[in-house]
Amino acid sequence: MTIDLDLPGRQAGDVMLKWSDNDVPLGYYPIPIVSLRGSDGPTVLILGGTHGDEFEGPAAILRLSERLDPTQVQGQLILMPALNAAALAASSRVTPLDGQNLNRAFPGDPDGGPTAMLAHFVESVLMPRVDAVIDLHSGGKASVFAPCALASRCANAFLTRANLNLAQAFGLPLIWILGEHNDNRSVNAAAVRAGVPMIAAELGGGGNVTPEIVDAAEAGLLHCLTHLGVLDGAPPDTATRQVEITSPLASLYAPAAGLFDRKVSAGQDVRTGDLAGYLRFPDDPARPALNLTFPTGGLVLAHGNRGMVCRGDLLTLVAHDVSEGQ
Repeated sequence: MTIDLDLPGRQAGDVMLKWSDNDVPLGYYPIPIVSLRGSDGPTVLILGGTHGDEFEGPAAILRLSERLDPTQVQGQLILMPALNAAALAASSRVTPLDGQNLNRAFPGDPDGGPTAMLAHFVESVLMPRVDAVIDLHSGGKASVFAPCALASRCANAFLTRANLNLAQAFGLPLIWILGEHNDNRSVNAAAVRAGVPMIAAELGGGGNVTPEIVDAAEAGLLHCLTHLGVLDGAPPDTATRQVEITSPLASLYAPAAGLFDRKVSAGQDVRTGDLAGYLRFPDDPARPALNLTFPTGGLVLAHGNRGMVCRGDLLTLVAHDVSEGQ
């Protein structure tokens, strides 16, 4: 790194991702990092741009960096608004450096490709020195999510409760509980392995920056920092609904290539057999449209953002309410 995370005050510099290719044969790919270190207190790592076509998180983190002064901070904030910087510059879900998905690369490898090295740096270098992690996502270009905070349920009951408390502090009315169907290669899974309280957030999507959602993300970060004791104040008491993915087969996938004429939106409750939309065939207008219905009822947590779809594409992600006692 070009900064020293142990020094007080405000610092801004680079994590030096050393990857030799035709574009940068002998230098490094810069991963921007900001440290705000004030008085004694917890250290919080805040990540954005893990996927490079998700812009709400980077916008909220940059707002936070501009807003806060180290004298306001009790502890330290480590801000990485463009964790997957090459992907963000390309507006791409995966990085152009090696075509890999960073949120499917943990725990990484210090001697692997650029994505594996970056994942290893986050899980093995940064996470052991922090007290909490927040990773801001959205649906990117491919999908749109009902805004929600994500909390992992794990074998450690204390960590599970800390994750849930942090998700509640974020202040969105919806919490997505990550259980047995969570991907073990994600930032959330890395935090579970590190034993660090952590939430992610899904903040809309569509490949743009929606002002109301970025406002909510910025407010959520401030709420979490007051909850953790990094900033003065208290988070709001927000009523939350908890949902989880109980089966991948509850969601709806495209049975063929075509034009998906969607009839539902993220955040909508549906019942088994309700119409999700029509699959139409512009290249064969004489072919009747397929009526696509929901295999189970639940909450449409996200919907695809593409008109033309391929067989196997996710059309609607369906979650179910968490049962009491879980």
